[in-house]
Amino acid sequence: MTSKQRAYLKGLAMTIDPIFQIGKSSMNPGLTQAISEALDARELIKISVLQNCADDPRELAEMVAERTHAQIVQVIGKKIVLYKEGKDNKKKIVLP
Repeated sequence: MTSKQRAYLKGLAMTIDPIFQIGKSSMNPGLTQAISEALDARELIKISVLQNCADDPRELAEMVAERTHAQIVQVIGKKIVLYKEGKDNKKKIVLP
């Protein structure tokens, strides 16, 4: 992903709300599956890491991205933005 594409996705991510929260139980297979399904449907999602989660948001982002085959757009504070390119007939976001 180029810096121009990442900047474009960051701009899109500013307007969306987090649809998942990672809390005290951290990552589990059910949450990973739900995130993967959301990425397939939306392509770009935002995840919030709650205060009671002991894990580092950057490490969580890398773990989720690896498990879901997504790309990390950005991690700011306790917010994670992930992008996964849609299949050919389901592409919603066209990168510059």
